[in-house]
Amino acid sequence: MVDIKELNGYAFEELKVGMSAVYSRTITDTDLRNFSGVTGDTNPMHLNEEYAGATVFKGCVVHGMLSAGLLSTVIGTKLPGPGCVYVSQSLYFKAPVYVGDTVYAKAVITELIPEKRRAKLHTYCLVKDTVVLEGEAVVQLPKM
Repeated sequence: MVDIKELNGYAFEELKVGMSAVYSRTITDTDLRNFSGVTGDTNPMHLNEEYAGATVFKGCVVHGMLSAGLLSTVIGTKLPGPGCVYVSQSLYFKAPVYVGDTVYAKAVITELIPEKRRAKLHTYCLVKDTVVLEGEAVVQLPKM
């Protein structure tokens, strides 16, 4: 028998400021089209090469929220991991992501709030050496 608590990530008491985790994914055309279908975001910036080619981006760009979703992956599966709940997430989109880019989503603990069992994390996504988005997340950790 498995105790459901065994599925949880870090306990609040195990966290330290400066801890970090990374998740990476190479974005495919299928990822982009599936995201578009699930969300209903059919903006031609993402799907129409002729339209997007005439813009400042010179081609179709990946939905910003698809890249941002990778932050949820690193937080929900690695740090703090399963059992934590998002309270908030700010996002600042700084550069485009294209199909074929490998996105590295990183979360770094910047503050611990013991009385609320919350952690603040600096969150950002990189493509090569370029920060494509950044922000701050606040997560709530369960009592173990």
